[in-house]
Amino acid sequence: MHALVSLHNAVFNLIERAGNWLLPLAARFTFAAVLLVYYWNSGLTKLGDGIFGLFSPSIGAYSQIFPKQLEAVGYDTSQLGAFHWLVVMAGTWAEFILPLLLLVGLATRLAALGMIGFVVMQSLTDVYGHGVSDLKTLGAWFDRFPDGVILDQRLFWVFILSVLVIKGAGALSVDALLRRRTELALA
Repeated sequence: MHALVSLHNAVFNLIERAGNWLLPLAARFTFAAVLLVYYWNSGLTKLGDGIFGLFSPSIGAYSQIFPKQLEAVGYDTSQLGAFHWLVVMAGTWAEFILPLLLLVGLATRLAALGMIGFVVMQSLTDVYGHGVSDLKTLGAWFDRFPDGVILDQRLFWVFILSVLVIKGAGALSVDALLRRRTELALA
């Protein structure tokens, strides 16, 4: 029995030590595999025409982020203020920049925290801005249906991002490279 307990402890101690580098890497891989293209495609739908579309969002950007306000002004974006433009531009750029930072592991904790805020705002906009109230789409925790798009799926998204906030990017990241260079320079 003692040998079995020792084997158990040895195996799980090894797994626990591997978790320090494996868990952040797995979290970044999972984010990239599931959400990277989703967010980049979403960002592309918000860009205006041509090269200056980076600074002139499409009407679709406003309809995704401010659906009720856009409808109230008859879908004339010129009637929306600088605040609306700033929020739309920040959201659009965030959909490109934050996932890229997570992919390469640069400023990972801040990028993951930013993405958590983004997911929360995205979810609130879906519920209050777009009026999502269908329970199948909205979902509910602690029920027998695990496939609600907003509450159920996005809880997993936030969990993966929380791992990165807590653990950082891990050993295979730009953050780790910069940390090693800084430590060498200070030594």
